[in-house]
Amino acid sequence: MLQDPLTLYKLIVLYMVNRVDFPLTTAQISDFILEKEYTTFLTLQQVISELVDTNMLLPQTIRNRTQLSITEEGKNTLYYFEKRIGDAIKQDIDAYFQENEISLRNEMSIQGDYYKSTSGEFEAHLIARERGIHLIDLTLSVPTEEAAAAICDNWQKKNQEIYQYLTRELF
Repeated sequence: MLQDPLTLYKLIVLYMVNRVDFPLTTAQISDFILEKEYTTFLTLQQVISELVDTNMLLPQTIRNRTQLSITEEGKNTLYYFEKRIGDAIKQDIDAYFQENEISLRNEMSIQGDYYKSTSGEFEAHLIARERGIHLIDLTLSVPTEEAAAAICDNWQKKNQEIYQYLTRELF
């Protein structure tokens, strides 16, 4: 029985997000699906948008990255229709996560975002997590948006060094 390709793409995205215990970014999902040439970028964006609109995926935007988590409704849908995803596609997804899970997890465990506070200053909010536990949750107030953005960018690059420095100096 033939099925609507959009339905299959939706199931693939739900399967991917359900396979890990951390949110995936739209870029991480896109990397896999476009590399395997399952569909086009525009079609994938439509699929993700429809999954969000129907409350199967929960988006959270931090700076310019959208993280997606599966909802209970998404899990229930996947439970009933997972058999429509071919074994070869599931094997591709499983192999992708086996090869890339550590880098995907690390990418999601380090977060930096900034916002303008009520005082007019900008606050850079930096988080480092490991297995769901906050290792660092730090907010720095700075006078300009550029400084806050630079802090967040440097946090992505230098978080391990900063964490090691803090633990060495504080313990």
